[in-house]
Formats: sequence, structure tokens, C-alpha cells
Amino acid sequence: MQNSGFHTIKGYESAKGEQLTNAMEDYLEMICRHSLKYGFIRINQLSSKLNVKPPSATKMAALLKENGYIDYEKYGVIKPTKKGWDAGQYLLYRHDILHKFLCMINNTDDELEQVEKIEHFFDKNTVYNIEKFINKYKK
Repeated sequence: MQNSGFHTIKGYESAKGEQLTNAMEDYLEMICRHSLKYGFIRINQLSSKLNVKPPSATKMAALLKENGYIDYEKYGVIKPTKKGWDAGQYLLYRHDILHKFLCMINNTDDELEQVEKIEHFFDKNTVYNIEKFINKYKK
């Protein structure tokens, strides 16, 4: 049987050696978004903003800490590490570009749900090219 190059989503992630899962990206993006304004976030705020239960947020915070993306002590504040900020800045950028793009093509002001559903599937090159397209279109 010949290898067709097709994979499942997990297969593509594994082939690229992705360290951040889609869920980890969602949490890190929110941690960075809130930390930009306030410098940190707490578990109850994180769970509220992502509409998940606090134990789920606690479990993900432990995983992000284990992978070096955040500093966090139980019942304390959550702050992105340098590695977390580096990844988080890109996640916020990607979200912003895709949101602008979808609002532009759909002639709307808010495409949050759609962006949240699709943002994990775009590679950096595509996001950069979408930004170029948006900038060219604006001119």
C-alpha cells in the first residue's frame, strides 16, 4: 500500500512535533491576553473566561507549567514565562489576524466563535500571508 501523505489531525501534529496542543494554546492565549492588562491571572478568572470548571483550568495550568510556559503555584497567580510570552504573543497575533480577515470577508464586526474554532489549523506562513493580503486589500 502506497503512503498517500494524508494523516489525521493528531498525525499531522505528531509529524510536526507540536508541543502545544490546541487546548494548551487556548489556555496560554487567554493567560497572555489577561496578563497583558493585569500582569497575571488566577485560576478562577481563567476558568471563568474560558467557561471551564476550575479543576480543568488547574490541570491545564499544571501541564503548561510542566512544559515551561507559565509560572504557577497552587492557589497563587499564573504568569507566562519567557517561553510562554514568546508562544503567547504569536497566539494573540494569529487570533487578531484571523479575526480581522474573517470580519473583512464576512462584512461583520465579530467572528470570535469562528476564529476560536479554526485558529489552531493555520501555520505561521499562512497567517503571515493572510496579514499581507489584508494590508494589500486595505490599500
